[in-house]
Amino acid sequence: MELLYNNQKYEIVIEKKIGQKNTYIRVKNDCKVSVTTSYFTSNKYIENLIKNNYSKIGKMINQQESKKKNNTGFFYLGKKYEVIESEEKEPVFKDNIVYIPKNFDIDKWYKNQAKELFLNRLDTLYNEYTRIIPYPKLRIRKMKTRWGVCNIQTHIITLNLELMKRDPIYLDYVIIHEMTHLVYGDHSKKFWNLVEENIPNYKKYRDEMKEF
Repeated sequence: MELLYNNQKYEIVIEKKIGQKNTYIRVKNDCKVSVTTSYFTSNKYIENLIKNNYSKIGKMINQQESKKKNNTGFFYLGKKYEVIESEEKEPVFKDNIVYIPKNFDIDKWYKNQAKELFLNRLDTLYNEYTRIIPYPKLRIRKMKTRWGVCNIQTHIITLNLELMKRDPIYLDYVIIHEMTHLVYGDHSKKFWNLVEENIPNYKKYRDEMKEF
């Protein structure tokens, strides 16, 4: 089964499970449309469900296509560069091109850059923060599903190394978000009010980050 959207065909993968009560439609990272439903659900019902939710599925496809575009290639601090192999020892940036040595460990390089940038932004935002909170310890690692994590008990904030690829304003938002968990452990209205107090345009940044 396939879905035609914007003159392009997208595969529909149907998974029927015994004991499954509800039907869920998702668009995966590879842009395949995934339908999880009851073992007894008819294909005709699924076809009608997809037809009735065509616009919603289209929005999910657009989001995943945008994510693919925003994650393909070399990004550094919000800018995309064309990669050219070079004999240099370190990456060299010139206009829209980055010259990178062959077999270079780019994640290690990203992490070395992040140690300085992330700590600098943490210091600045901590000193400007509108509440008195413990100074958090900083950890950096690659994460697949989260931009940041705050351990309330140990006061450790872990930031996703992938933030090195994005505009630093998103780094600021994530740091403010995680520091606010040292005041409110949940995502209550008070939590978001305090986030907004420290980064007024947080909703804009939060929404834009969904495209990554």
